Amino acid sequence: MSYVKILKCLLCGAEYKSGEVKYTCPKCGDEGVLEIIYDYSKIKKDFNRDTLKRNKEYSMWRYLSLLPVDDYTKIGPSKVGWTPLYEAKRIRENLGIPNLWIKDDGRNPTASLKDRPSAIAIVKAWELGEKIVTCASTGNAASSLAGAAASVGLKSYIFVPQTAPIAKIAQLLVFGST
Repeated sequence: MSYVKILKCLLCGAEYKSGEVKYTCPKCGDEGVLEIIYDYSKIKKDFNRDTLKRNKEYSMWRYLSLLPVDDYTKIGPSKVGWTPLYEAKRIRENLGIPNLWIKDDGRNPTASLKDRPSAIAIVKAWELGEKIVTCASTGNAASSLAGAAASVGLKSYIFVPQTAPIAKIAQLLVFGST
């Protein structure tokens, strides 16, 4: 996290160094979501089109220096991101807007746009030495987290409602989730 200046609580404004706290503000508890404050002047100096042109990592990890990851060796094997954009010319013309592109995140490992945040969550869990991850979800977040956890050998416990689609439950079971 070379570009992270601090983690700042959105409720009370308390500031923490990276790695000083796990997930939320200790003063505010679960409601104390932490905002990542970046050093934008340093980013502007170090990260530009030339650095991207030289970068041959064709996944979300090409932006690693901008992501809240401390240990790049904890990145799993799944290629997340770098999914195609398609110009939606007919829809754009029907709506009368100048540009419209559609992102095909169905090409991510679990066919979900949730794969990007899940990949980061799993790296952070692994960095912190966690052996188990868990979430409550009705669909894509559940399968995404279970898939990301399985890719690095972490156990996942996923809580779904009784009305969850059978296909989603099957996907969780394939990933070894409980």
